[in-house]
Amino acid sequence: MQIYDFFFKFLKKRPYATGYSTLFSYFCIMISKNRIKQIHSLARRKEREASGLFVAEGPKLIEDLRSSFTLEALFDDLTKDELQKASLQQAPQGPIAIFKLPRWQIPSPSSDELILALDTIQDPGNLGTIVRVADWFGIENIVCTNETADIFSPKAVQATMGAIARVKVHYTDLAFWLSEAKSQGKNIYGTFLDGENIYEKTLSDTGIIVMGNEGNGISASITREVTERLFIPPYPSDRETSESLNVAMATGIICAEFRRRLAI
Repeated sequence: MQIYDFFFKFLKKRPYATGYSTLFSYFCIMISKNRIKQIHSLARRKEREASGLFVAEGPKLIEDLRSSFTLEALFDDLTKDELQKASLQQAPQGPIAIFKLPRWQIPSPSSDELILALDTIQDPGNLGTIVRVADWFGIENIVCTNETADIFSPKAVQATMGAIARVKVHYTDLAFWLSEAKSQGKNIYGTFLDGENIYEKTLSDTGIIVMGNEGNGISASITREVTERLFIPPYPSDRETSESLNVAMATGIICAEFRRRLAI
């Protein structure tokens, strides 16, 4: 992997537009039908878990991930036809990289930090955007139900815009993990239509923020572990408005308010 280390150090000193494609071609593996088949197989969660690999596309994303993940293979200088056949994206830009999946240790329920918990988020685009939100607000760990979308699916990886290099996403029995946190006196926040106005509620600088499923909100088993119920009020409060906010948007609003309190 030393040749890749040299190459990426070189790239950091130069803009991608300058000799990028030409130089990359000396360091990359030629793509074959078997490699294209492998890339497409990694669109499936079962294959990612079995092989321990995932796919990322685009120069900026690949450079960001290189700092935190082991690069397995890199394909650049592809023809338009090769890129169309190999890419998992609707609008492929290349290059395409295969990385090894990480092995992250789930944080302790007693961890002294602010953590996001996701209850069966289904849309990989929402999940990726939530990871970007967490990265922006300095949240380093997200704990999810096992039923939540896979962060290493192609769409989710692309949606993180490289934030997955700095934010660890874990999968577990979330209800049990939260019950452990609750037993240790941790504040567990959840968003509900009958919750307290977040702008008037006392918030702690550590704890766990639970965000619910796009259509069903927070499930009953997770709700039982919530200790603080929050509500994001519309403006003005008596105006007829949308039924709810997109979960990624709501996550951004809540994280912003938690971090704003730290600055006061």
